Amino acid sequence: MTSEAPIGVFDSGVGGLSVLRHIQALLPHEDLIYVADSAHLPYGGKSPEFVRARVLSVADTLVARGAKALVVACNTATALGIDELRARHELPVVGMEPGVKPAAECTESGVIGVLATSGTLASRRFQNLMHKHAGSAKVMAQPCPGWVELVESGAWSSPLAREKLRHALHPLLHAGADVLVLGCTHYPFLRTTLSEIAGAGVTILDTGEAVARELKRRIGQNGLLANRDRAGVVDFFTSGAIDAVRPVMERLWGAPIALQALTD
Repeated sequence: MTSEAPIGVFDSGVGGLSVLRHIQALLPHEDLIYVADSAHLPYGGKSPEFVRARVLSVADTLVARGAKALVVACNTATALGIDELRARHELPVVGMEPGVKPAAECTESGVIGVLATSGTLASRRFQNLMHKHAGSAKVMAQPCPGWVELVESGAWSSPLAREKLRHALHPLLHAGADVLVLGCTHYPFLRTTLSEIAGAGVTILDTGEAVARELKRRIGQNGLLANRDRAGVVDFFTSGAIDAVRPVMERLWGAPIALQALTD
């Protein structure tokens, strides 16, 4: 493994692009490989055994392609599979967790809303996170069925999206939540609509930038920061149908991409 090797980043679909954007901004000279496991999304409604199997399979593929570090850009995949992944591969592995700690530190009302998939909210890792970092704050965990599909279908600003988001936010806002935690990497792409519904007095947090900083720390600690003058390149892969996935990925990434088929 050398410092010139790429960093592997993966999610169940296109949501991890919200994390990839922060990684590229912070580490512009790194080559990146992004995998959207679109044929198997959403992870949030799948069994823990299925999610763990996909995490290990995609990670094995990235390692086989020479990845020097892995970013599990999915809260559900992190919650259910990162321990096995770290035991399997001896390289830096960075995962995602809902930002309960920063939310608890900045809430003034003492009520926090966590928006996530049912898989993330039901996991032992999330329960431990709440017990460790929530302090005296009341944490309201709100599952958000259908939100991933809104992003994957390109309907993140549609009337249907607004209706679904308003329905999920209502009990949190009614209870006085003044901080909303985005516990899924797809949800930052719904942020504009979430902000409009929640209002100016509600803070919305996601952890993509913090994950990028932790990745930089970890690969720097291991002497794996790229030492090149050119800008890094990004290779995009999907296990789904390329013609269906590419248009949405390009809209979210903001540029044309050469999307390739993932072969496990």
